[in-house]
Amino acid sequence: MRKIVVITFILRITLSCIPAFAQISPGKLAAVHSHLEGISNCTHCHTLGDKVTNDKCLACHTELKARVDIGKGYHSSAEAKGKSCTSCHSDHHGLAFQIIRFDKEKFNHNLTGFPLSGAHAKKQCKDCHKPDFITNGKIKSKKFTYLGLTTSCLPCHADYHQKTITRPCLDCHLSDAFKPASKFNHASTKFPLAGMHQTAPCVKCHPVTITNTVKFQKFAGIQFTQCSNCHTDPHHGQFGLNCSSCHSDLSFHNIKGIGNFDHSKTKYPLENKHQAVPCKSCHKGNVTDPLKHERCLDCHKDYHDGQFTKQGVTPDCSACHSTKGFPGASFTIEQHNAAVFKLQGAHLATPCFACHKKQEKWSFRQIGKTCADCHKNIHEGFMDARFYPENNCTLCHNTSQWKEVHFDHSQTKFELTGPHATLGCRACHFKKDEAGVVHQQFPGMQASCSNCHKDNHNRQFEANGVTDCLRCHNASLWKISNFDHNKTAFKLDGKHQNVPCQKCHKQITEQNITYVLYKIKETRCESCH
Repeated sequence: MRKIVVITFILRITLSCIPAFAQISPGKLAAVHSHLEGISNCTHCHTLGDKVTNDKCLACHTELKARVDIGKGYHSSAEAKGKSCTSCHSDHHGLAFQIIRFDKEKFNHNLTGFPLSGAHAKKQCKDCHKPDFITNGKIKSKKFTYLGLTTSCLPCHADYHQKTITRPCLDCHLSDAFKPASKFNHASTKFPLAGMHQTAPCVKCHPVTITNTVKFQKFAGIQFTQCSNCHTDPHHGQFGLNCSSCHSDLSFHNIKGIGNFDHSKTKYPLENKHQAVPCKSCHKGNVTDPLKHERCLDCHKDYHDGQFTKQGVTPDCSACHSTKGFPGASFTIEQHNAAVFKLQGAHLATPCFACHKKQEKWSFRQIGKTCADCHKNIHEGFMDARFYPENNCTLCHNTSQWKEVHFDHSQTKFELTGPHATLGCRACHFKKDEAGVVHQQFPGMQASCSNCHKDNHNRQFEANGVTDCLRCHNASLWKISNFDHNKTAFKLDGKHQNVPCQKCHKQITEQNITYVLYKIKETRCESCH
């Protein structure tokens, strides 16, 4: 108690005498400590009978004490720890004295707990150590300090992501440069990049907007549950929202699972033969490119080369064909009969190709006007052309049966009567030669009986090289009807009138020819009796 009274007494005497204080103080305090001038303030820093202690300094510099207490910052490093504050920060050297002084070029910033690397190593101290970057209000109010900065990026750097990303900047970025975010790995997100997404520019999915001259690129909150969140649906929802059922991320145009693709959901359902057609046969470019499909000719070449074009309009293939295949046609007989050539008779059962595919190509025009367009005219060169005008065979033949011939033979010089009227044309007009080859004969054909019939009488009645059978026979009945024995050299009278012919006219054989002898040279009675 006595000691305290003595000290108080001394201090009172000292304060009452300014010149005396000047003799005690070693010099003026630095400007930052000038508010502590006066002998009554000495004990703020000094302990009586002792030097300035670190505790006294830290009792005032609480913001530094907080760092030291937790072992952070330069003052907790091996270089500064344990040293007296005054070894670096002495005072009483005048108002202009800089208490904080060190060689900035040689200062090891690693000891602060924030190593300078990358772009930070190129900065001046004043670029970072300024009030703008200090978040602590008490420290920020100081005229100058190296304290108050944090190791996080945002107090110094503008938040490019505008608080949309909570992860530390250095999880993605390097201190060398903000761009690109070299440490960022998209695989660590909920949307790992695969296929073409790996090479897509970030801005394609993460758009950049500028509001009030502030540029912002959105990374958080991007919707990705459906492809349509980023991609325009060219199908306008026609195939649903699950694009991956057909497409892959290797390429939008690389269709997967095409065998399972339900083409019926398109405007052109695949039927019959179309179901087996490879996609590329129709989709020459991108599968998603629109295709014309209203007409068969949009995909198929006009195989008939415009044969059915009328007034510049070509009917669609579907008028005759179906998707079951081009062979065969649905072209009806009624439709055919509305054309130039009506199908009748045997033509009704004739297959189309028999008439319309005589060559490599099918032909539908300029045929059917004449029979010879499809059928060979077997009579050409053998018959007078007036009997097949314009190569039409209808003067004799009909479409029901080719062998059924109706010809008015009276138009010729040989009218058919009797059994001749029932004979087929071939019986007279088609003859075999000695070699067995059949030849036609129409013009210049002789009307004599021997031209067609065998002379059974061995030329007995021949006159001038011709045997006129009609002298005795007629076309209706071959039996003798016109013969008058009384006009011969041997008139029949008396009993001779009733004698059968064969009694007198015997069958004989001469030179291997057997015939009945009618021209009897001897007519005396004893020749027969």
